[in-house]
This record gives sequence, C-alpha cells and structure tokens, in this order.
Amino acid sequence: MLTALVTVGAGLTVGAPAAQAAGSCSGTITYSQVQSSGLGELVIYYNSSNGGTNSACFYHRGAAYGKSAPTFVQIYRCAERSNEGAHCTRSGGADTDSGDFSYHAGPVAVTGTANYCVEAVGYIGWAGQRHQIYSRRQGC
Repeated sequence: MLTALVTVGAGLTVGAPAAQAAGSCSGTITYSQVQSSGLGELVIYYNSSNGGTNSACFYHRGAAYGKSAPTFVQIYRCAERSNEGAHCTRSGGADTDSGDFSYHAGPVAVTGTANYCVEAVGYIGWAGQRHQIYSRRQGC
C-alpha cells in the first residue's frame, strides 16, 4: 500500500507559487486598517532592533485574496515624535515594494524609529481602481 501511495504521489505536479514579495512582516502590530472596499489591509509592525524598526505589509483581503494584482506598500520615518493621526513630514528615506502579488506587498522597513512616528501607504489595483490606505503618523 505504501508503494501505491508513493507511486500516486510521484505523479503529482505542483505549480509554481504566484509572484510574492520576499519575507514576511513580523513584530508587534502598532496599526492595522482594512481598506473600505475590503480588498486590502495595511499593517505596521514594530520591534526594538536597530534603534527601533518599523515594517509594513499590505495584504490582499476578500475577493482579492490569492489573486494576482498590482500591489504597493511604502513606509518612512516622520520628523515628528508625537500627534498620532496627523500628517507626516518625511525624515530620511523610504522603503517601497510593488509588483503583481497574490497575497501581500512587503515587508518594507525603516530603522532608527524609536521615539519617532512613521507613516505607511499601501494600495491594491482592482477592477481598474486603486484601493488605497494612508496610515498618517503612527507609533509615536
């Protein structure tokens, strides 16, 4: 019986996975927002390494989950250290990931964020429209 199972299993072919950004987001979630259409979710994470590191991913949700679509995520450090939810003045570089993904764009990360706010933006292109989320200042 084991021989039969091995023989049957040997005939199976597994297709290549859909395009996907490398790695995964991890850390303590400091912000999470589902886009109003329900097609995407922007999540910001924090960990204390490298003087504070914030990372972000934009996840496909709902009808978009598992479907290849243009997806974008970007994160940057703000000059401000307080007033969560307000507009951000960028301080330093940004990290960006974009492409046709099936599950998420990212992770993207910025370091040296301890005691600073960060801002992230993400979107998914779906049915000819851009479904976007701006976090504004977070993690202050």
